[in-house]
Amino acid sequence: MTTGIDPALLARLWQERRPAGPPIGHTLRSTYADHWVRFHSLPGSKRYPESEDEYAIVLDRYNTILDELFMGMDIFVVTMDWSSTPDGPAGFPTPRQTLHPDGIRWWTEPDEEDPDPEFHAHTRLYADQRPWERGCLDELLRAVADDALGDVFFTDTELRRIHHPYDGGADVVLATPAERDRLRDRHTGWLSSHPAGL
Repeated sequence: MTTGIDPALLARLWQERRPAGPPIGHTLRSTYADHWVRFHSLPGSKRYPESEDEYAIVLDRYNTILDELFMGMDIFVVTMDWSSTPDGPAGFPTPRQTLHPDGIRWWTEPDEEDPDPEFHAHTRLYADQRPWERGCLDELLRAVADDALGDVFFTDTELRRIHHPYDGGADVVLATPAERDRLRDRHTGWLSSHPAGL
């Protein structure tokens, strides 16, 4: 069961707790590099599942980390879309509204650096609050694994821990580097062999 959120309150909370940058999922690993770890979704760092057995592995890995982060807590579920104007139609079709129907718009991040307005983008974030339960996000996570939905993230209601799944894995931001290290050390088989952890 989801509960409504106060968009202004959530935006203020983000600005107070996470002032280093906006709540854009793909930027979190660089913004919080000293608290970040990446886990891959499939053995051998395979990016996309091709069978139900592989989807089961992907969902188990996502849910295992989510359990460790959020067991017994309420979480914010955050999805996004973007448009060329703050209130225009989404720039591309996604299943966001179907998979996250209770999401309330709480943040719009403009990118208007290009002098041509045709190249402006407005990333719009939607959130709801719900108790974490293993499997409660499986449909959404499966869409992320298929690259049908991007820049999704989940966080506790104090914004201490953030889980940003993507097609191929998940970027996780922890409250401290020590907490990051403990989580990383419990799941070394899911880490990348890349020297930068990518």
